[in-house]
Amino acid sequence: MITIRPKRPHRPLIWPDIVAELQQVLADSPDEVWIVGGAVRDALLHRPLHDLDLATSGQATKLARQIANYFKGDFFILDADRDVGRALLNLPDGQFVIDVAHCRGTSLSDDLNDRDFTFNAMAVDLKDDLSLLLDPLDGETDIKNHLLRRCSAHALSVDPIRALRAVRQSSQLNMHIEAETLRDIKASISALSASSPERIRDEWFKLLSVPRPVAAIRVADALGLLKVVIPESAPLHTVMESSAYLHNAWQHTLMLVENMTSILNVISYTRTDQTAASFGLGMLAIQLDRYRSRLHTHLNTMWPNDRTHPALLMLASLLYASGKVDQTENFAAKSAAYAGVRADALRLSIAEKSRLMVILRYQRLIYTLEDTTPLSLYHFWRKLNEAGIDVCLMTLADYLATHGSHLKQDEWLMLVERVRIVLEAWYDKHQQIVSPPSLVDGNQLMEFLQLKPGPILGELLEQIRVGQVINEVHDRDSALAYAKAYLASKG
Repeated sequence: MITIRPKRPHRPLIWPDIVAELQQVLADSPDEVWIVGGAVRDALLHRPLHDLDLATSGQATKLARQIANYFKGDFFILDADRDVGRALLNLPDGQFVIDVAHCRGTSLSDDLNDRDFTFNAMAVDLKDDLSLLLDPLDGETDIKNHLLRRCSAHALSVDPIRALRAVRQSSQLNMHIEAETLRDIKASISALSASSPERIRDEWFKLLSVPRPVAAIRVADALGLLKVVIPESAPLHTVMESSAYLHNAWQHTLMLVENMTSILNVISYTRTDQTAASFGLGMLAIQLDRYRSRLHTHLNTMWPNDRTHPALLMLASLLYASGKVDQTENFAAKSAAYAGVRADALRLSIAEKSRLMVILRYQRLIYTLEDTTPLSLYHFWRKLNEAGIDVCLMTLADYLATHGSHLKQDEWLMLVERVRIVLEAWYDKHQQIVSPPSLVDGNQLMEFLQLKPGPILGELLEQIRVGQVINEVHDRDSALAYAKAYLASKG
């Protein structure tokens, strides 16, 4: 067995209180237990920790259950064959996840050498000095040099998903990818294509959730990974330079992602004065501030498997111009169709697929609204429902992406005001404009108008809602009278 000598790192490892408590809980365990992977890296980088990976020489699921029981948390078996368990703890400052796995190979050295990147191949002995580092591949030096380096020559060939992870983590941690690792990433493209769609999806959504996704997307594109994950975008950025139309569509796509990120930062609770330093973002912050908390709630929507809503918006941004490949007049409808295909390929949920397609199908609806009367707003929200919020954000990002530093101030202010009015209908006038309360039902209409069941009932109920929106229907009697008049007008 290879002995790894512990060393004192160049800066202290910062651990949350749960680690010291965990050390006491497992002090009497007969098995070796190490903190491994990203938790050690983040402790060295002084990044906040919300989860912990443990490796043990003993029975991992048994240890995970012991941890869950002690902290009165929940226990799950993640992989019975590989002996991997999870303890899910509810701590005062939020949820904390501890995954426990049996050591890969026959030793800790085998385990660390089998990992993806050197900065993820460090360990700390949980039953010994928490300030000392076990670092056989010198990940600490790579961290100091801002270098992402694969652990072994076969690290990416055995798991091509690591190619996407390399791009994501290099962006997250401000690292540059070492030359041999870059070569191996490019060599892994065909194998990545054959990987599980679910694993590609999950790693891609994590990539889209990094603080500045456009930088990660550019790297993924340069390495050839984007054409595997989002092939619909490939014609936009692999065309000959003579095709200025598609080249411009791809540049617009990248700017759209960049500006969507900026807008989400303006809405975020962590925004600073610098976040909204430009005129465009500054005016947006002022005008939409009244809806900031509710927009924040909307953006905190979680899709299955912890996929974030901002990541879904980034995916929509990437697919925004895909319909332009065919150079058809109605490119939005084509983009929506491409989005449906990509959603299926990535195994997104039905709800995610629907949201993507609605966003892209109606991506330009705010531009084409003839007015912002209650009736126009009613029809807008009737078509889009909650996706209308996303279309509002997409419209703002699209305008900024189109005009950049040549933004026309008066035009921008008019657009922001139009978006504010649209959001006001949803947030402040929902019952008056978006979803008026039901005054009558189908049975009452059938009885009053001597009708039989059929499509006409839905049509009448819709007309009554329209009457409510335009302030011509106020109660049951006026609703019935309105329906009767409408029916008579149809002959």
